[in-house]
Amino acid sequence: MIDRFRGNFARYCVAAALAGAVAGTALPAWAASEQTSLAIPAYVVLFLPEYVAEDQHLWESQDLDVKVTFIAGVGAMNAVISGSTDFSLSSGGSLTRAASHGQMLLAIANMNNRNGQNIVFRKDEADAAHFDPKASLAERAKILKGKTIGIDAVQSVVHSIVRVVAKEAGLDPDSVTVAPMQPADTLSAFARHAIDGFAGGPPWTQQVLTEGTAVLVADGGKGEPTQYNPIGSVMLVTQPQFCVQHRSICVKMGHAMVLADNFMHDHPQETLAILKKRYQTVDDKVLKASYDAVMEMTPNPPVPDAVQLANAENMNVAAGFMKPEEKLKSYDALFTTEFAK
Repeated sequence: MIDRFRGNFARYCVAAALAGAVAGTALPAWAASEQTSLAIPAYVVLFLPEYVAEDQHLWESQDLDVKVTFIAGVGAMNAVISGSTDFSLSSGGSLTRAASHGQMLLAIANMNNRNGQNIVFRKDEADAAHFDPKASLAERAKILKGKTIGIDAVQSVVHSIVRVVAKEAGLDPDSVTVAPMQPADTLSAFARHAIDGFAGGPPWTQQVLTEGTAVLVADGGKGEPTQYNPIGSVMLVTQPQFCVQHRSICVKMGHAMVLADNFMHDHPQETLAILKKRYQTVDDKVLKASYDAVMEMTPNPPVPDAVQLANAENMNVAAGFMKPEEKLKSYDALFTTEFAK
């Protein structure tokens, strides 16, 4: 029986090879791509590595079929915790906060090592208050008192930036009202003066700054407030057991992120074209400013480490999202340098 199978299989291979040669086409691959899923929490240029991986077919180059979904704010990482998605691009603060409650996750890459979140404020109000854009962050942030600032989601990294920057000015973070909304609604609310400002990543903050309708209160591209740099900002996160059970997928995902990182650094014009594809209504100057800001924050290679997670957790504590006594004693179980190669 075994010999007969081997004979039939050999004849099949020869026949298939001949058919392929006659047809002038390559034979189909025996191995199918491995399937996985990735959640992203916001529509911002901070997730440029994912755009590049998708558009440059870097997933396919690693024999991966990746389903990408949008799940707002911390919901992206919660989807990993629940097992409904395999990976998310999430902040280190979300990862450490989950770990403090016994929900252990694993960062296999860190695509941004600064927080990347700007806080912008209406220029007309800033002018009336004699706002000084060259003043210290502590002085600039005083303008937030009693104001309403748009954010993407409650207890997200964007929310934490608003609270931490308010504290830099000596303000009670609760004296700043936050209004959760997505970018299109945020820009609309800002334009009609329904909010006084908003926090978020590129290109949306760059857009109102370029238009001249806003001033910059806090510059996330420069890592303000700087005591939390370097930080785990856009970390590729999964469940630890996933990389045990599906090691090859983690290897491929990590390497695809390295390839995307390299492409972003080496091919600026092609990367800008990828951005334009996704943000067709955004001005080219805004996209260039967004690209430049993201590149300043993108480490090469994108290897995670304990310092990034410690700073993320310190920001969580400063924002009031964690109690000091909840801080982790070690971050070693929350990241690996094995896959960002």
